[in-house]
Amino acid sequence: MTLPTRWNPFRQNSRFDLFPDLDDLARSIGMRGPLARQYEHMLEMRMDVTEDSKSYRVLLDVPGVKKEDIDISIDGNQVTVTAEAKRERTHEQEKEIYSERYEGQAYRSFSLPADIDGSKAEAHYDGGVLRLDLPKKAGNGSRKLPVN
Repeated sequence: MTLPTRWNPFRQNSRFDLFPDLDDLARSIGMRGPLARQYEHMLEMRMDVTEDSKSYRVLLDVPGVKKEDIDISIDGNQVTVTAEAKRERTHEQEKEIYSERYEGQAYRSFSLPADIDGSKAEAHYDGGVLRLDLPKKAGNGSRKLPVN
């Protein structure tokens, strides 16, 4: 059995598995139900975050999604990315035997240490990678008040 890893605030909590070895055993003998198979093929947005003195740069893997199907919202230091993966069906009369490609909506939300200046934020999508350039808000939102 594997030991639990350190908590990471950026990690996606799509699946909490206390017994990964039992899960592997059940998968190998075909005991997984349809709900488990649905989550197994779910679009997982892997993410890297870097920071300099003025901004954050976030790289998210969002393969197989068109840029018009990606929605990004920023609220203070909270960033939310929603993407919808769609599959084109060319032959309706063909029976699908097996598919691992995900179809549906994926969601990723995370908090950064400082508030983001949403008016200057930029998003670029190329080759299945979404790049977010998120400038930090000037000032930290607090100030010292003089006593009169």
